[in-house]
Amino acid sequence: MRPSWESLIDDYLAFISVEKGLSSTTLEAYSRDLLEFMEFALENKLSSPKKISAGHVIRWLKKLRTAGISPVSATRKLSSLRGFFRYLVLEGIIPASPTSVINNPRTGKTLPTVLSVDEVERILKEARGPEPLGIRDRAMLECLYSCGLRATEAVNLLMNQIDLAAGFLRITGKGSKERVVPLGGEASWWLETYIKKARPLLLKRHNSYYCFIGRGGRPISRQRLWQIIKAYAQKAGIKQAVYPHVMRHSFATHLLEGGADLRAVQMLLGHSDISTTQIYTHLDMSHLRRVHRQFHPRP
Repeated sequence: MRPSWESLIDDYLAFISVEKGLSSTTLEAYSRDLLEFMEFALENKLSSPKKISAGHVIRWLKKLRTAGISPVSATRKLSSLRGFFRYLVLEGIIPASPTSVINNPRTGKTLPTVLSVDEVERILKEARGPEPLGIRDRAMLECLYSCGLRATEAVNLLMNQIDLAAGFLRITGKGSKERVVPLGGEASWWLETYIKKARPLLLKRHNSYYCFIGRGGRPISRQRLWQIIKAYAQKAGIKQAVYPHVMRHSFATHLLEGGADLRAVQMLLGHSDISTTQIYTHLDMSHLRRVHRQFHPRP
């Protein structure tokens, strides 16, 4: 019996889960992308991956563009499809990948949203709600900005990953890769205050391995983290949309503006490829241009 689209996708997701150690969030994104393509294929009576040609993939990409999908999102979806078809070739299910001759959609250089140092400070100072939640929020936001954490890394931070005496966090990032990130002085103070004073009040009689928790010891969700940051940004009068990754972008940009080495920033962010980190050099150059115009005698 010929394997169905669903069974092949399930097999592929199980394979990359073991081989690459991907997070559940990343696996869900791959699953959504592949199921979307499966629906397109079945709508066009393409009952098996063996029937897919490069022309079909191009038609799918055109359909995404017509639906208003951004080039960045389309590139990500195409990347999911590339991996799936590479797996099918590896398993001997198809002779060659129909995506091998297709280029990624043109995305241009989309620079990430970044806050100024003053804007970050204003957000942090707004995290002063009623205890113990206000202390928790301040500690959480300080860690996001001081350590450049992803949202998932922050909500999944465990107590045994924190070394306050040495002043660092041991973070498990994408692909289960571990990195050590220093804590700044402010972040260390707020985290220690939270752990000693606020966290026990939230735990009450419960236990939890997670650092950042709600009442009853339940870990903070990614959605709740987004809501918390959004609320404090609005209180601080920040007009642009602020979400957890904006703090990470700001962390990297402010380090480079302060003179940090690109390789060091790459290690702190946990990027496996320095080309991912290089996006921040474009932001750094804009900062340098502003400095040049402001201070050069002939701007």
